[in-house]
Amino acid sequence: MRFMNPPRQSRNRRPAAFAVRQRAITLCAGALLALGLPAAAAAQSAEADGADWPMYRGNLAGTGYSPLTAIAPDNVAGLARAWTYDLNRATPDPSGRGPNSQATPIVVDGVMYLPAADRVVALRPETGEEIWSRPVAGRPPSRRGVAWWPGDDEHEPRILFTTGLELHALEAATGAPAAGFGDNGTIGLGIPYNSVPLVFRHVAVVGANTPPGTIGGIGNARAYDVRTGASLWEFDSVAQPGDVGHDTWEGDSWQGRLGANAWPFFFTADAERGLIYLPLASPIPGYYGGDRPGANLYGNSVVAVRVETGEYVWHFQTIHHDLWDADPPAPPALFDIPREDGAIPALGVTTKSGYLYILNRETGEPIHGVEERAVAASDVPGEAAYPTQPIPVKPPPMGRVRYEASDLVTAEDTTPEHAAACGALVDSLGEIYNAGPFTPWVYRPAGAAPRTTLNFPGGVGGPNWGGVSFDPATGYAFVFSMDVGALGWMVDAAEEGAPSPYEKQTPRPASFEVSLGGVRMPCQKPPWGQLFAVDVATGDIAWRRTLGVTDTLPAGKRNTGRPGRAAAIATGSGLLFIAATDDNRFRALEASTGRELWADRLEQRGNADPMTYLGADGRQYVVITATDTIVAYALP
Repeated sequence: MRFMNPPRQSRNRRPAAFAVRQRAITLCAGALLALGLPAAAAAQSAEADGADWPMYRGNLAGTGYSPLTAIAPDNVAGLARAWTYDLNRATPDPSGRGPNSQATPIVVDGVMYLPAADRVVALRPETGEEIWSRPVAGRPPSRRGVAWWPGDDEHEPRILFTTGLELHALEAATGAPAAGFGDNGTIGLGIPYNSVPLVFRHVAVVGANTPPGTIGGIGNARAYDVRTGASLWEFDSVAQPGDVGHDTWEGDSWQGRLGANAWPFFFTADAERGLIYLPLASPIPGYYGGDRPGANLYGNSVVAVRVETGEYVWHFQTIHHDLWDADPPAPPALFDIPREDGAIPALGVTTKSGYLYILNRETGEPIHGVEERAVAASDVPGEAAYPTQPIPVKPPPMGRVRYEASDLVTAEDTTPEHAAACGALVDSLGEIYNAGPFTPWVYRPAGAAPRTTLNFPGGVGGPNWGGVSFDPATGYAFVFSMDVGALGWMVDAAEEGAPSPYEKQTPRPASFEVSLGGVRMPCQKPPWGQLFAVDVATGDIAWRRTLGVTDTLPAGKRNTGRPGRAAAIATGSGLLFIAATDDNRFRALEASTGRELWADRLEQRGNADPMTYLGADGRQYVVITATDTIVAYALP
């Protein structure tokens, strides 16, 4: 890892429910402290009303939790639309493309900030009325969100956002470029990042988006001084000589390696310990690893580093020598687990492979056990799949991780038309191979009979970028997961000089699904999307709920669950709010049971994480981004 500045070098017994609740308050207060608020005000705000939603997941801990209670199980059925805001370009895009927004707005000191298709805006959160609008020329602002910095004695508060290759800072009061930050409020990143910076004290941390062919280097997380834009540190996501884990790259396979990048929509940090948690992706090329023997750290790991210096503290690798691009797509949520002798500082991190790892956030040690279990070998020439993979003892998988022929959907499950289309898809694939979790891609030599690997939960997960949410009252972590199997096989590279001698091919579609009337229809028996509640104290699944309906199916068969990638939020009244699914519903559920209490059908998909806040009018609002529109709800 590279440092631009040198790195800086007993609890009382209490009832379990109180310990969990008190720790959540401490985490929220710590997040507000990081925003520069006095300790007493931070604690009071977190415990009393939590009026603001100052960062992507509400707080530094990434819990997606608000202590607000005005919207409650006994009145949520009365929730109605309060206002909307159009995210489309002021001048229509000649290509006809819309914003396809995944933004979660933030609210600080009575103002809402968010990106639209061609601008960053400040809105009145009670009405959606614009306070200011800052046009963004060139590449559009990140469609995922913005970050807030409260300023200091010499600087006014700022809004930070990315436009791929640049990081921008605006004056929060006016939207003007922040004086003294880089060149007229802008610095170049070199390697693009398309999501929300994390701001901690004077440090702004960004990740990197480095798919094949991306310009720049390997994709390290980097930090900048939020006051000036000066570079502070960069963490080498591929372990360099002298780093912990360098020996997991055999030979010189680490040199110039793309990938292992921190691409999440947001980051989380422990304010008390000064740690930020980096979820790192797969090495590139990702589906063939014959040129990179070994476990390949820090690929597919969560790495804890000092937020002010980038200094390595610990790592936990969720997949060794990844061949599936099944990275941890979101940073962990932070919470405490009560024990007789005091609470364990913990975190929960998900992976696309369908697992939730609950770790000690000080050390990275598993809390409920992780076993190295033998997995299937690869038959691709020159490729040695890692012989074992780390699989949690608890909790069990978040969804399907294996497939058998009897799992194919039938006409009784859905419709004869769907079953027939899926049968035709199966017939076209030849031999279908699934050996359970971490099934490698089969090799198809030229002229050989077709063979196809079918992997679950699928190429995009499982859980995806929405992240884990946590409710301190129940002690439950909530994970949304979908099951849409991934299809593929390996063949000899078509072109001389290709990045690797073998490449992955897929049918069309590349997933184990068919399209009927424009609706995605997975080909295994439902459920296809579920929301899980995990008791973090035991690692057990407290409840699971099929989430999403397939409207085109006959009555009585529609409760199939639907695909989605976003996550839920939790509130102090015992509610969960989630959109995510492609049936375009925004739902409120009971946190203790998963029972649905309210739903509203959106005009377009709510492919975003919701948020909530208290308006100056005393009403609690809940907001979801529905593709090209912000939709705010409140009680009458």
